[in-house]
Amino acid sequence: MKILHTSDWHIGRSLYGRKRYDEFSAFLDWLAGLIESESVDALLVSGDIFDTSTPSNRAQELYYRFLCKVSASNCRHIVIIAGNHDSPSFLNAPKELLLALNVHVVGSITENPEDEVILLKGILDVPEAIVCAVPYLRDRDIRVVKAGESIEDKNANLIKGVQRHYADVCRIAEKKQREYGDIPIIGMGHLFTAGGKTIDGDGVRELYVGSLAHVGKDIFPACIDYLALGHLHVPQLVGKSAHIRYAGSPIPMGYGEAKQEKSVVAIDFKSFGNPNLPLDITLHTVPRFQELERISGEMDEITQRIIELKSKGSHAWLEIEYTGNKIAGNLRELVEEAVSDTGMEIRQIKDKRVIEKILSQTCKEELLDDLDVTDVFNRLLDTYEVTEDERPALIQAHQEIITLLNEEDTNAE
Repeated sequence: MKILHTSDWHIGRSLYGRKRYDEFSAFLDWLAGLIESESVDALLVSGDIFDTSTPSNRAQELYYRFLCKVSASNCRHIVIIAGNHDSPSFLNAPKELLLALNVHVVGSITENPEDEVILLKGILDVPEAIVCAVPYLRDRDIRVVKAGESIEDKNANLIKGVQRHYADVCRIAEKKQREYGDIPIIGMGHLFTAGGKTIDGDGVRELYVGSLAHVGKDIFPACIDYLALGHLHVPQLVGKSAHIRYAGSPIPMGYGEAKQEKSVVAIDFKSFGNPNLPLDITLHTVPRFQELERISGEMDEITQRIIELKSKGSHAWLEIEYTGNKIAGNLRELVEEAVSDTGMEIRQIKDKRVIEKILSQTCKEELLDDLDVTDVFNRLLDTYEVTEDERPALIQAHQEIITLLNEEDTNAE
């Protein structure tokens, strides 16, 4: 059996206000073609299908069109779990209908862990694999809040909750494995593992309060033959284990990922059961459907790089950062003139000299757009002269509120 692992599509995400539907459409068409050409039996999508809990009609159209196309191909099963950006109720709403297309959706945990254990069958209705489809585990799903709980206690209980849930689900999977024979157990998850790599500006949102619950690979049951993870956008192994990995996002979420090679993971279980042979794992590089170019330097350096791109017929989206010492009052006009009559677009212009000047000024001259919610809260602590010993508890409470707001399922009744 051949499995394809992908995650973190973030359909509907924009870049400095620019919609990216053409990129998402091109990726999904490419992915459907790869599934066909590689004779993939099952597709696993490890969360963050959409970028928001209320995806646009266009984003939904791309999603459902892809599912219909792949379900009509040689691919026998699609398994989808929710990520922290997804609305569990939105993903779950059509699950019974999608099941008719052999699309298995797990938007949230239920009182019965067996709902997350999916048996994948072959052409002759013979069981071929068991999938432990564990969605993003929200704090309230896995931990009971206790009065007077410290940060350390909270972290320990979060990790115990994640470990306990995987143990419960895998226990059911092992029972099925004994019933149906020696077939692989494949895990799925959407979480942050200890030591995981991220990139500035990639949009990876902290899952729990204060960067807690970065779990180690030892919390996952040993019975899992391959663990398909989502949440981190950089493709990577967990603890140097080839069978525990993040597929990463298929398209760059920002300019920090622009030069990163994106991929999906193919796992062939033809050697399963032979302890002398490792899993056959292949990375398939995702093409760059839209060129992103970050240009930084003096004005002449910026202009020269634009000329080079223009000579190549580039259609890149540009992020410009001017680092010169001289005041460039007409910076935007100069840059826009340089890219005129080309296929390139300017998505953002930053004047480092101006930024540094603003940052050196008082808070009164700061703009709200320059701050995030944590910055605003810290400013309020300063304004009301909250003492240092009182701040940790207030900061923790504030972070808990923000986490709950991010997790709120606005589509639920």
